[in-house]
Amino acid sequence: MATAAVLGASGYAGGELVRLLDGHPDIELTHIGGHASEGRRLGELHPQLVGGDRRLGPIDLDRIPTVEIVFLALPHGASALLAAAAAERGMTVIDLGSDMRLDTPERYHSAYGAEHPIPAELGEWDYGLPEVSAKPQPGAIRVAVPGCYPTAAVLAIAPLVAAGIAADTGMVVDAVSGATGAGRALRTDLLFGEVAEGVRPYGLGGHRHRPEMEMALEGVAGRPVNLSFTPHLAPIQRGLVATVTATMSRAAATGDILETMDAFYRGRRFVEVLDRPPQTRWVSGSNRAMVTAAVDEHAGTVIAVAAIDNLLKGAAGQAVQCANLALGLDEGAGLPVAGWMA
Repeated sequence: MATAAVLGASGYAGGELVRLLDGHPDIELTHIGGHASEGRRLGELHPQLVGGDRRLGPIDLDRIPTVEIVFLALPHGASALLAAAAAERGMTVIDLGSDMRLDTPERYHSAYGAEHPIPAELGEWDYGLPEVSAKPQPGAIRVAVPGCYPTAAVLAIAPLVAAGIAADTGMVVDAVSGATGAGRALRTDLLFGEVAEGVRPYGLGGHRHRPEMEMALEGVAGRPVNLSFTPHLAPIQRGLVATVTATMSRAAATGDILETMDAFYRGRRFVEVLDRPPQTRWVSGSNRAMVTAAVDEHAGTVIAVAAIDNLLKGAAGQAVQCANLALGLDEGAGLPVAGWMA
C-alpha cells in the first residue's frame, strides 16, 4: 500500500483527490494539507466527504509525514519549488498545477508572461496525458497533469493530427467549461449572480492554455502546430466540451475518421469514440472522455469534439490515473468509468 499526501486539499480538485484516494485499493491517504486553510476541519470545506473530522495540515515538506507519493493541487505559481523539492527527496510527484506542464522557458513565458522560477525543470516532467503522451511509465517521479481545456482539446483532435488528416495550422478550438474549472477562490465574476443565465467567452486572442495545446499536439505531429483557442464559462458546476475545427490535409469520409480515432484509442479504457456528439452529462462523475468527429464537406474541414468532467479526467481523476501508472498499478484502480447522469 503506497502512502500519499494531498497538498491543496481545500480546492475543488483537491477535494476530488481526497474522495478518490479514500476509496483507492492500493494508495493510502495519510496527509492532507492546506495552502491557506491549515488547521481547518475537512468537513468545513468538503461536507460531502467522509472523515470530515480530519484536519488540514501544512504543505511544508519538512512538516508533513514521509510519503511515497505527493499530489499537488495548488494555485498557479505555488507548486514549482515545492514540486521540485519533493522530487529531489525521491517522492513521486503528481502536480495538478500549471507550473511544470510546459517544455521550454520560452513557451512558459508565452503562456504566463513571466519567467519560470526554475527554468531548468521545464521539459524534465512527464506530460501526464497517457492516451496521447504514453506517459508516465512505471517508476516516474515527475508528472505534470495537463489542464482541463488542453486535455479535452488534445483528446479530440490528436488522432487526426497523427494521421495527417487535420492540418497543422489554422486550427480553432472552442471550449465550454463549468464554473468549477475556475477554482474555488472568491471572485466577483464567479458569484452565482454573475454566472447564472449566461455563457461567457473570455481570454480572447491569448489564453494561457493555447501554448500547452500546441506543445501536446506537436508531440503527436512531430512538427509545429498553430491554433486559436477561445474558452467559455457556462452556468453549470462541472463538465467541459471542446470543439476543434481543422482544415483537412487530405480527403476522408466521416466513417474513415471515426475508424482512425477508434484505432488510435484502442485499448485505452478511459476514451470512448462515439458516432454522435457527446454531452457533459454523460461523463459527469467519471474519468472517461467521450470523443467524436465529422467532416464538413462544404468548408473542407473536420470537426472533432471531446467531453470530459473537468474535475476528473480534467484534473483529479487524471492525476490518480497517472499515479497508478507511475507506481506500476492497474491504470484504472480507484477510478470511476460510469457517469452519474443519462
